Amino acid sequence: MDALESNLQSILTPVTQNLPKPIRDLGISLLGNHCYKTLIYDVQISDSSCLKLAISKGLGIGIIGASATVKIPQLLKLINSQSAAGISFLSYLLETASYLVSLAYNARQGFPFSTYGETALIAVQNVAIAVLVLQYSGKGPMAAVYIAGLAAAGYALFSANVIDMQTLGYLQAGAGAVGVASKLPQILTIWSEGGTGQLSAFAVFNYLVGSLTRIFTTLQEVDDKLILYGFISGFILNAVLATQMIYHWNSPASSASASKPKKLTGKKHPGHTVVASPAAARSSGAEGKGKSPSTRRRG
Repeated sequence: MDALESNLQSILTPVTQNLPKPIRDLGISLLGNHCYKTLIYDVQISDSSCLKLAISKGLGIGIIGASATVKIPQLLKLINSQSAAGISFLSYLLETASYLVSLAYNARQGFPFSTYGETALIAVQNVAIAVLVLQYSGKGPMAAVYIAGLAAAGYALFSANVIDMQTLGYLQAGAGAVGVASKLPQILTIWSEGGTGQLSAFAVFNYLVGSLTRIFTTLQEVDDKLILYGFISGFILNAVLATQMIYHWNSPASSASASKPKKLTGKKHPGHTVVASPAAARSSGAEGKGKSPSTRRRG
């Protein structure tokens, strides 16, 4: 280890000790003066506490970067299919409400943005998905009510004059439970429909990896059991969703759509008598006539 560290120092310190000021300031803001000097300036990777912090920061920034596009495949599936089959609006409603509370709680507590920043990006994408789900479910007018409600809740949560920090702490405790519960409607929807419908596998598996990573970053940087338990519970239910996705991998159609009776080729008039198609009529007519007049014995 010492030999590796010595080799790295001889190679990297000419660069790390002459970094431009904006990059140096960014590194200090992320790692703090001590860990920046230890890991970056002096390249001393033997400091395990600073190394864990750097890994946590790197993972946190990676999650935030990935969260900017994590729901884009789901949005594209909805737009291309013009269908909300297999997607639970209630699940998105609960998850977005939970994220809104967590975002306000983390921001007002002054926690590092790298430990919660993805909630803001995912919440915006969730709103877009929920609006599309309402639209494709024939409930388009409810979208305006949904957005207005979120806007009013966001104003109250971020305003200390409306909701004090103690109350927000209670809400955060509830938000953890709501965030976990938000997965249940989606799990039940998949179970009842017998398929994942338009649910995006990319989003499901990214959520699974993200929730596991957040357990690590929370343990390293945030001393708050409410947030930690929320991520642990979320990981468990995300694992259930991922298992459902794998199980139904080759059967995306829901049992509800698969069990619909096939449409008759004929049409019905008000007396419910089936009028056969022209081709069928010609076929049945040919069979019912028997021999043609030219073949009959003349008297």
